[in-house]
Amino acid sequence: MKPVHASTILGVGHHVPSKVVTNHDLAKIMNTSDEWIQQRTGIKERRYIERSGIGASDLAVPASQMALEHAGLAAKDIDAIIFATLSPDHNFPGSGCFLGDKLGLHGVPALDVRNQCTGFLYGLSIADAWVRSGVYRNVLLVGAEVHSTGIELADRGRDVAVLFGDGAGAAIIGPATAEGQGIKPIHLHADGSGAKELWVEAPASAYDPRLTKEMLDEGRHFPSMNGKQVFRWAVEKMPEVAKQALESAQLTADQIDLFVPHQANLRINQMVCAKLGIPEAKAVANIERYGNTTAATIPLGLSEAWREGRCARGSNVLFAAFGSGFTWGACAVTL
Repeated sequence: MKPVHASTILGVGHHVPSKVVTNHDLAKIMNTSDEWIQQRTGIKERRYIERSGIGASDLAVPASQMALEHAGLAAKDIDAIIFATLSPDHNFPGSGCFLGDKLGLHGVPALDVRNQCTGFLYGLSIADAWVRSGVYRNVLLVGAEVHSTGIELADRGRDVAVLFGDGAGAAIIGPATAEGQGIKPIHLHADGSGAKELWVEAPASAYDPRLTKEMLDEGRHFPSMNGKQVFRWAVEKMPEVAKQALESAQLTADQIDLFVPHQANLRINQMVCAKLGIPEAKAVANIERYGNTTAATIPLGLSEAWREGRCARGSNVLFAAFGSGFTWGACAVTL
């Protein structure tokens, strides 16, 4: 395959489980309330898998099929898979391999990306490089999560448990065909000094044994978060990296037709919009319905917005994310 001048997003798709879990549902099993959750996060409900046995790759299948249809392609046209997730079906092998098998893509390379909430943007940078260099022509990039089986649905885990939901989003990355179309420079960052502010400690290869009864009793296999630190970093780093992306794309905030920020907290995104000078009406805000679906939030949000007519071919779209690691990133795309 020959190198191309630019890559772009050819199609997007999404899928969420049918099981709706409201704040009122959570209030029945832990000391919380609809008012408390909405006031702090903007979340009203989220989706959980309907039964045991459904993994991130299962949610990714219908999202991928929707993206392929949107792009006017068939599964056989996919040359490589990139799967971003923090909740893989199993510790190994990667969920990309499971997805490839379920799509019938035998022999097609599959890469898992473990950059949590920024995973889709890290994956997008890889897909963009592969397509522009001519290594692969059509890359399936997926963000999918099953959080509901890995959170502590009890008072001890309340502050984290109310945030997360299950879902998947997918995008097909391929050669741009129109003048000015394409993925602009992607800006990625990480700072491991904040790694333990939002993490799951166990099981861990750093420990022998990797998991003990004591760890389970103490809940160290559930995610923990220093909410104030995460909030502080996010409201600083997301607008900062978004401004970098706008500058390198030679775009102004006024030229952005749609802003798709990572959906971690409605308050964070409102502050980011204010700092960027982007009206909230131009921003995707579906956290009230889905909660935080981590690597899936950006492709899921873009897929819904595209189908709602909020963007189209030729639109300038801005992505920005911040999450565990800490990692953060942003880029602009002319669809």
